[in-house]
Amino acid sequence: MDKQEAKKRIEKLKDEINRHRYLYHVLDRQEISDSALDSLKKALFDLEQKYPEFVAEDSPTQRVAGEPLKKFQKTTHPFPMLSFNDAFSEEDMQDWLKRAKNLLPEKESENLDFYAELKIDGLAVELIYEKGILKTGSTRGNGLTGENVTQNLKTIESIPLSIPQARLEVFQPQARLEVVVRGEVFIPKKEFARFKQEYANPRNLAAGSVRQLDPSVTASRKLDFFAYDIFGDFETHEKKHLFLKKLGFKVNPYNRYCRNLPEILKYYEETKKIREKIPYEIDGIVVIINNEKIFKKLGVAGKAPRGAVAFKFPGLEAVTVVENIKVQVGRTGVLTPVAILKPVNVGGATISRATLHNEDEIKRLGLKIKDTVVVSRAGDVIPDIVKVLKNLRTGKEIDFKMPLICPACGSKVVRLEGEAASRCSNPDCYSVKRKFFYHFISRQAFNMEGLGPKITDQLLDNGLVADPADLFKLKKGDFLGLERFGEKSASNAERAIEQRREIELPRLIYALGIRNIGEETAYDLAESFGSLDRLEQAGIEDLQKIKDIGPVAAESVYKWFRNKKNLEFLNKLKKSLVIKRQVGGGKEALKGKTFVLTGSLKNMSRQEAKAKIRESGGKTSESVSRETSFLLAGENPGSKYQKARELGVKIISEKEFLELF
Repeated sequence: MDKQEAKKRIEKLKDEINRHRYLYHVLDRQEISDSALDSLKKALFDLEQKYPEFVAEDSPTQRVAGEPLKKFQKTTHPFPMLSFNDAFSEEDMQDWLKRAKNLLPEKESENLDFYAELKIDGLAVELIYEKGILKTGSTRGNGLTGENVTQNLKTIESIPLSIPQARLEVFQPQARLEVVVRGEVFIPKKEFARFKQEYANPRNLAAGSVRQLDPSVTASRKLDFFAYDIFGDFETHEKKHLFLKKLGFKVNPYNRYCRNLPEILKYYEETKKIREKIPYEIDGIVVIINNEKIFKKLGVAGKAPRGAVAFKFPGLEAVTVVENIKVQVGRTGVLTPVAILKPVNVGGATISRATLHNEDEIKRLGLKIKDTVVVSRAGDVIPDIVKVLKNLRTGKEIDFKMPLICPACGSKVVRLEGEAASRCSNPDCYSVKRKFFYHFISRQAFNMEGLGPKITDQLLDNGLVADPADLFKLKKGDFLGLERFGEKSASNAERAIEQRREIELPRLIYALGIRNIGEETAYDLAESFGSLDRLEQAGIEDLQKIKDIGPVAAESVYKWFRNKKNLEFLNKLKKSLVIKRQVGGGKEALKGKTFVLTGSLKNMSRQEAKAKIRESGGKTSESVSRETSFLLAGENPGSKYQKARELGVKIISEKEFLELF
């Protein structure tokens, strides 16, 4: 990106951020998620750091929030209410520290310590006490002028209406006349559950509740409050919190003193782990240089103090650019468009690709190559593009067209009436054959550890196998001729195949790659028919009698077992296998229980967790419903978590899950 392109991009980002900030802060409306807006702001901040000559006074990085609502009286803050720049990684934190240290004498920069606080998803407010009595309570507003919401704030039980004069004795005499305290108004998760249909998130509910003309409405919302700052002469920020507690203010017990960056990172990771158990929503931590003298010396850059930063948890949505759209041919011949993204961190992982499903999805999104988009990721789910930010277009975007010939074999691409998928018309397409091999040896199927795609490609390219059944004919010597194979690795490959000659029926059914038959459906088929022979003879009506198997899946199974080439492959495969008829391990501890999994598990893979459930007689499902018994929630849970809360489904942690066994 050259200077002129950077300048144009900065202007586009400014306009888009300002539009969303106005919707969010002034109209209490939201078109994109908080994490997507954070990602936009971070993109602007990074560009302005690289091209400081384009930083303008009206940049969103130079201001705090929206204008005050007209229905409230305005009030001027005695000191500007600033907000923080964001950091999303250890590298961002190192950059923040480096910028701060560059502005300090060497002696001061070497001895920095910090105070870290939870970043609560709420509304910042200011409280002014005159002679110990609460006189004014206001919102942040534009940082200089806020909204006077005193009567509403007085309804919050955790905000003291007065401060005992005796407790103010440590203040200098002039400060005793006026005490300025700042903090966060928020709503507990339990209370938010009552309003989730009306409000997008707890911050919107807290803001909407504080901005009520009728204080009795605010009182009914059961808001809470934590104090985090007080103006006066204090040596450290930590001592401010200690003094606030002495004055009778509610101070967050999770806050922590940190000596250095490693301790900050440790606090960040520990907080992320207990995030779901904290009774209110948080989206990161705030890190402040503890020494007040140094903090003040660093001053302000735009809208933010240089001596503090918001270290945010990875958002489940982020903004990036679609650099290209490529088409992949899957194991059933379906052509799937995949967005090649400018790498971006989403949910703690760097994402460079996102599925686009089919041509209809691209049209629905209105997506073009080079568009700026919002990418969403939940747990282990493949990332999705959920929105196109069309206001950021430059005119250089390119329309996407689905190819008319298969990119793998050159055969004609067809799209059957009533189907969204485009398919390669060649049943012997080389790409289809490769993808079927990858599927066959995958963890959920035959789980042939050590035989990854690269080795499979070599076996196919060297003519050693024509279909997956040929794998069981391979010997050590066949591998010795392949690239990077020695005696030991060849023996390991032979052993990996031999160990999979005994296979459970559900895994075998899944490994066959029948269209519309996933892992869960394969288990249902195995449980209902008990043997491959009985499944092979099943009619359409027999298949449709099985719960959770609809007409499309039933027809796919029926047709697969009536295809001559499929039966030849299956008979060839059977000769090499011992098929275990039993679906589970015979235990019934979880019989009748259905589990849904979301998020990343720490001590096992999701496949291992599913296996444990099935071995104990339970079932797993991919979607949450009223019939779901448990939602197993790992780190960074997705939309299933919210759906479970709405339906009252019991949510358990990985630790609680393991205790079931």
